[in-house]
Amino acid sequence: MNSNCKKLYKLIFILPFLLFSAVNTDFNSLYAAVNAPVKPAASLPNSAFVSPVTVVNCPQQYLNKTITFEADFISYSALGLDYKPAFRDSAKYIGVLIKRDDVSDHVIPLSEMKLFIKRETAEKFADLESGDKIKISGTVFSAALGDPWVDITSLSVVKKSDKEDNNSK
Repeated sequence: MNSNCKKLYKLIFILPFLLFSAVNTDFNSLYAAVNAPVKPAASLPNSAFVSPVTVVNCPQQYLNKTITFEADFISYSALGLDYKPAFRDSAKYIGVLIKRDDVSDHVIPLSEMKLFIKRETAEKFADLESGDKIKISGTVFSAALGDPWVDITSLSVVKKSDKEDNNSK
């Protein structure tokens, strides 16, 4: 190996040490920072009034939590029923589709949020129409596929849609 190669080799070998000493890095603190345990996000209360889109964006944070929100009802649906990792039997449950609350000029379903209500409870709300404002409370029981899966524990009608009024004019 010629002398130029030896000098280059020494420079490459010594350069990282020079850089670390130049920035005055303490290897113990560097090791501690890299191996520090990750702190969980601020813990959420067991019950929260939230935006449905917020829950869709961070379903893991709401897992096993009770959430409450208001939304525009779109329709009942079979979406997500009988899916094994987050199973809800289609003979006992029906899905609920709500309007995305982050879009105001179109009616777009928030299909990423799987909402399930027992069929016997849904029968009490058979007169729900698209556009009715509803209040839902439920528990996020799964985050399968990166989506929140919610068992509805209570549903109430906040305001009926103005469709009937608009049709009679």
